[in-house]
Amino acid sequence: MGWKASDIPDLAGRVAVVTGGNGGLGLATSRQMAAHGALVVIGARNLEKAEVARKLIGSEVPGASVEIRPLDLGSLDSVEAFAGQVRAAHPAIHLLFNNAGLMGVPEGQTVDGFETQFGTNHLGHFALTLRLLPALLVAAAGGTQARVVCTTSLGRVTAGKFDLADLQLRGHYNPWTAYGISKRANLEFAFELDRRLASRGVRGFAADPGFSKTDLQKTARRSMKSMQHRFWDVLVRTTGQSARMGALPQLRAATDPTAVGGKLYAPRWITFGAPVVRGVRGRIADPAEQAALWELSERETGITLASVLG
Repeated sequence: MGWKASDIPDLAGRVAVVTGGNGGLGLATSRQMAAHGALVVIGARNLEKAEVARKLIGSEVPGASVEIRPLDLGSLDSVEAFAGQVRAAHPAIHLLFNNAGLMGVPEGQTVDGFETQFGTNHLGHFALTLRLLPALLVAAAGGTQARVVCTTSLGRVTAGKFDLADLQLRGHYNPWTAYGISKRANLEFAFELDRRLASRGVRGFAADPGFSKTDLQKTARRSMKSMQHRFWDVLVRTTGQSARMGALPQLRAATDPTAVGGKLYAPRWITFGAPVVRGVRGRIADPAEQAALWELSERETGITLASVLG
């Protein structure tokens, strides 16, 4: 049978922050967090949709504790404001799901001038993690291992050369290469975070949902009318697993007492199935590249680990 949601232990007393918890994988994750006793903080741009999600969780999980706070990962100011609000309300954070993301969108820039997908999917989550790190460290100091789970995807194989000097594809943008770069960055960030913070009780994990039926493909197809966008939308709709199944890798990474930091959790059969540890090889597994990405991310966001740790 493999690992399943019923294997999640009691999470009473834990605080879980879920980006994009108002739909798809994030909603499935938020529901399971609440069902197992955690207080859930959903960060979302669309607060109306988030409120619908909160009510849905409440109807399915009597006594669920779910908060909603505004978060735009494409704005470093919004990230800072969100993190400040959450830390003020919850001095200790036990679980952080860096789950939200964009896929295959037209070329554009965040309000801070970053390529939209790299800026939102990676740099926004990098900044959020460091802004919330003091609260994660409080949880770790209290004897509970704090975990940060970054959602990657099979799209990471479309990252092309992954040239650290050209991750924003200035002047030669391709929506799928940009998406792949952001998803590869999510994985490398998770591994480097684990390397730098494991000794302090904060562990990093990467999670791949395989092919999961969510609004992500439909949104991408609406944003760009191309055969490639139509292909991926049709493929996932016809062969993909449910969001409930797709969320299992990140749920296992976050809650399984035996889960190992610095690893990738993914479906057994690549695109579907129960979550297992998946090997990572080649440059994407290179510690030197992961460290270089971290340093680049600090420069771009202006937030450093040294400044957070004091």
